[in-house]
Amino acid sequence: MGIFFGTDGIRGIVNTELTDSLANSCGNALGSLKPKNLIVIGRDTRLSGEYLTCSFSTGAMSAGANIIDLGVCPTPAIAYLTKKIGADFGVVISASHNKMEYNGIKIFDNNGLKLGDEREANLEKKFVSKVNMPTHKIGRFKQEFNLVSEYVKHLQSACKVKLDGLKIVLDASNGACYDVAPKVFKGLGAEVIKINCQNDGFKINENCGSLHPEKLVKKVLSSKADLGFAFDGDGDRIIACDSTGKLLDGDLIVYVLANFLNSTNSLKNKIVVGTQHTNMGVEKELNNLGLDLIRTDIGDKYVSQKIEQMGLSLGGEKSGHIIIREFTTTGDGLLTAVKLAEICKTLNKSLSELANIKLYEQVNIDYISKDKMRVINSENLINAIEEQKNLNPDARIMVRVSGTEPKIRIMVESKSLDTASICAKNIEKVVSSIDQTEE
Repeated sequence: MGIFFGTDGIRGIVNTELTDSLANSCGNALGSLKPKNLIVIGRDTRLSGEYLTCSFSTGAMSAGANIIDLGVCPTPAIAYLTKKIGADFGVVISASHNKMEYNGIKIFDNNGLKLGDEREANLEKKFVSKVNMPTHKIGRFKQEFNLVSEYVKHLQSACKVKLDGLKIVLDASNGACYDVAPKVFKGLGAEVIKINCQNDGFKINENCGSLHPEKLVKKVLSSKADLGFAFDGDGDRIIACDSTGKLLDGDLIVYVLANFLNSTNSLKNKIVVGTQHTNMGVEKELNNLGLDLIRTDIGDKYVSQKIEQMGLSLGGEKSGHIIIREFTTTGDGLLTAVKLAEICKTLNKSLSELANIKLYEQVNIDYISKDKMRVINSENLINAIEEQKNLNPDARIMVRVSGTEPKIRIMVESKSLDTASICAKNIEKVVSSIDQTEE
């Protein structure tokens, strides 16, 4: 990670960490990378989206880049359309699952792939020196909101069956999928029930969507729906719900997809990409199918990089970033929802039947830290983690800093919930002690 770029682009509270000046500098740096850059830009629904779009675009245009503004659209739509129309870069103004006061900047290259750490670091170096082209070389700006319809057609073409007869609840988290998701599923013949599908800049991710699927479960049960899907604010994550109210996180979704792709001889090299957070139970079940799991660092760009390096078909994170490489280069919640519905329709089975596997118990604690880097590098914490590993040899322990928030993330996994809980709480106590101790 760089100074400004975290695990998923630049992220921060608007006009505190993420200012219009920073957005302008980022746009200027990106716009200066080559003559007459063509940059596609889109955003989620949050209030600050237009503000930061203008700041970023002004910076890029000052360096001579041309901008195509797609308006409100999901992150994966930007990745897809950047490559389709031959743009040099795609930019998303979004803070994904974060609260409305946050926003962020994500960047895709001309192949629809997120910039790696090295390219982000090199881009940051250009923030300090601004490029101002003479008047006749300043870039142009135009809006092409209708281009998003090409993404809708792309998703519909990825489904090989009609979804008539399926009743599906969609929770768009009042975010970027608010309009696109219902269009996709209605076009495929499904009966759609919408919740949290408003273009309201104040309500994005507010007790809804993939981080708060309780309303989705309630609506699926009350409406007797076959399926329910909850997305995050920018549409690159998904949590699924079956007709019984059972929730499927990214780990279970990856298992369902891997099993189906393997059965149709579509899973390249019989390898699935996960992360350090992927449940051990999923890994064991994949192994039982004759499949291997490769783990990467947390972050869907690392999953994507491994898929590209090895020429693989599928990868994902527990959080719900799922990459189905035949159709996309990045996490795409809506595409994943379409493929899950297709599998259920094709096999005439419910999601709970398809995901009937035993997971390990997993305890996750997010500790809000005053100085997360000081805590994570503390020798006391390193020693505490080793001590807990020695005391609980069957537990898998992971402690890391959030790449997008001021948090220390603690994950402990074990066959025993008590073991996982006690171990996680012991580590949290040490984290808290370090964080509250003055240097």
